[in-house]
Amino acid sequence: MNELPMSLRKEAREAPESGIVEVVNFAREREDLIPLWVGEGDLKTPDFIREAAYLGLDAGETFYTYQRGIPELRRALADYHSRQYGRGFTQEEFYVTGSGMQAMQIAIQCVAGVGDEVILHDPAWPNLAAVVGIMGARAVPVPMRFSADGWSLDIDRMFDAVTPRTRAIYLNSPCNPTGWVAGRETLKAVLDRARQLGLWIIADEVYSRFVYGGEARAPSFYDVAEKGDRILYVNTFSKNWAMTGWRIGWLGAPAELGQIIENLIQYSTSGVAGFMQRAAIAALNDGDNFVEEQVTRAKAGSTLIREVLDNSERVEYAPPQGAFYLFFKVMGFDDSRELAKTIVSQTGVGLAPGAAFGPAGEGYLRLCFARSSRDLAQAAERLQGWLSR
Repeated sequence: MNELPMSLRKEAREAPESGIVEVVNFAREREDLIPLWVGEGDLKTPDFIREAAYLGLDAGETFYTYQRGIPELRRALADYHSRQYGRGFTQEEFYVTGSGMQAMQIAIQCVAGVGDEVILHDPAWPNLAAVVGIMGARAVPVPMRFSADGWSLDIDRMFDAVTPRTRAIYLNSPCNPTGWVAGRETLKAVLDRARQLGLWIIADEVYSRFVYGGEARAPSFYDVAEKGDRILYVNTFSKNWAMTGWRIGWLGAPAELGQIIENLIQYSTSGVAGFMQRAAIAALNDGDNFVEEQVTRAKAGSTLIREVLDNSERVEYAPPQGAFYLFFKVMGFDDSRELAKTIVSQTGVGLAPGAAFGPAGEGYLRLCFARSSRDLAQAAERLQGWLSR
């Protein structure tokens, strides 16, 4: 290896290349590409959100501002959570971050460092394990169980993985990539066990509004938590309000951690631009109809894709309960990275390889169905043709 890279920290050198980006880079220049490989829809940010940002710019909100987020946005976050969860929240429980990814980084910085361990379910969003590794800690994946009825989490197996080095449990529900949604009983059981062991929980509830059983939202640790519980909530404006490119999110945490979290924000990004925070306020206060439209659209997209894939005996999957991905297996293929490259080369349909989401994801592919019916119908037709060969 070149001498320069070898002079860097081991954790930096060994930060994994994204398995999703690997496939994206392989085929991003195709003219006939239908990109269903990344976690975003194809709708632009709504006008009312963009207008709020314009007004902030016009007002000159381009200077340094509150590290924890402007008071108006933190109050809007408290009000939003009060509406969602039917109880009171204060602004002191919320911290504005430069994306959900930064919220996750800060959560890990708070609880894990060199020699520590963080337990996560597998498959899971790969960035969590990568951040844990960069911090010098070790991510410990616990395989989920797959059946035709859906993915499931073996809580006993998860806590059997706990060692004296374990500092936290990571749980993402609704889950990217599997679409699994943890029930209230599961969340309570995880919380009860974590309390007994003095472990932190990192609750990734980014897709909480994307559920397909008729509920307004997914069950949350907020439904079962009590004051003083060791839970850090990771969230973002990206998914609900079509704001992936804005890079703005939030961290929910006990108010007692306020100064610590503010310090970590200070020494990373020093806060989020004021005009962007104005856009976020508009999203929270006036964006419920847009979220509902997105969920309805995603549900229709799931149905469209599944109706086509159901015609093939080569495909196996569990219907997603939440999020906006179909995680499916094509029989006869074990290398999901090569399979994703083969499919995009031969059909122009971009899919994410399941191996990017952990060892238990190998052999699967992830398809984002938060797209227009036109794109999904065309992608389904191409996939159907490829599967029938």
